[in-house]
Amino acid sequence: MKVFKNQRKITASSKEIFKAFADQTLLAKWWGPAGFTNTFNTFEFKPKGKWSFVMHGPDGTNYPNENIFQEIEEPNKVAIRHNSNPYFTLTVTIEDIEDGAVIHWHQDFDNEEAARNIAHIVEPANEQVLDKLQALVASS
Repeated sequence: MKVFKNQRKITASSKEIFKAFADQTLLAKWWGPAGFTNTFNTFEFKPKGKWSFVMHGPDGTNYPNENIFQEIEEPNKVAIRHNSNPYFTLTVTIEDIEDGAVIHWHQDFDNEEAARNIAHIVEPANEQVLDKLQALVASS
C-alpha cells in the first residue's frame, strides 16, 4: 500500500475545522484541489454514511466520487473510504494546540502501483485542499 501524509497547522480550533467537514455547504467550498468545485448528491455525515458527489475540474471534466464515512469522532477524527477508482482510505485527525490546531492527513491507497502513477497529482492536490480549508476557517 502507498500512503501519502500531509500535516498542517491552522489557526482555528478543532471544533471549527471539524465543522468544515460536517457542514456540507462548507465542505463543498474547500474540498478538492485549486480550481475544482463540487456538486454533492448524497451527504450522510455519520459513521457508515454515504457521501456521493461529482468533482468538477477547471477544464470541465467531471469526476464522480463514491465514499463512505467510516469513522467520525467529533471534533478530532474523520475517516473516509473512497469507493471509486482510485481506491483509498483517508484518515484525518485534528489535534488542538496552543494557538490553533494541527491536521494530520493520512491517505492510504489500496494499490501501490496506481498510487505511484498519480503521486504527481495527489501530493500537490492534498496541499491545495489544505490551503483551501485553511482559507475557509480563517475567514470564519
